[in-house]
Amino acid sequence: MDWIPLLRDATTDFAEVLADGDLDAPVPSCPGWSLRDLADHLGGVHQWATHAVVVGDPKGQPTPAPADKDGLVRWYRESARGLVDVLKGTPVEATAWTFGPEQVAGFWRRRQVHETVMHLYDALLSQGREAEWSPTPELAWDGVDEVATIFYARQVRLERIEPLPGTLRCVATDVDAAPVEIGSGDPGAELTGSSSYLLLALWKRATVEDPGAAELLQTAITP
Repeated sequence: MDWIPLLRDATTDFAEVLADGDLDAPVPSCPGWSLRDLADHLGGVHQWATHAVVVGDPKGQPTPAPADKDGLVRWYRESARGLVDVLKGTPVEATAWTFGPEQVAGFWRRRQVHETVMHLYDALLSQGREAEWSPTPELAWDGVDEVATIFYARQVRLERIEPLPGTLRCVATDVDAAPVEIGSGDPGAELTGSSSYLLLALWKRATVEDPGAAELLQTAITP
């Protein structure tokens, strides 16, 4: 995928929700957070990822977000622009600190797109506009793969969770791709739907009706 334009578009869309929205509105998918808190988090993550690429360690400390709306929107746009510029100007194979299996800058192109796209959903949800969230099936399906290959594996590796006591089989109805499996062994459960639905479900932002899949997803396969 062409990650840089995707990242630029996603961060622009997020900034526009901030500029148009009620910053004090609660974010139902991030309990205890307002839209202001979400902006503070995402802008800080952009700065942290930029530091990981430029300096090569995870010790970046974001600059504080301004309290006023205009200042916050401007701070977020600058944080996003700095990230896009650094990633665009850094070869994908350049060495960078990451929390994935590959220590290369290209990791952050993909990761920051998915980070922003998911939090764009959260921002829109806070404003009652979640129906406007529309990642392409291919992008959403890649996000499902990221959960399976990066986040679930990391949660287990860090001993935050035990391996799933079964296999969650994710089947997309809108892409021509083999199912993505998370975990191994029996019993198995199948989660079927659009790629966007599957992505939201894995990040605990959609209701899962299948009892077996819902039980497996009680485990924190994502942070």
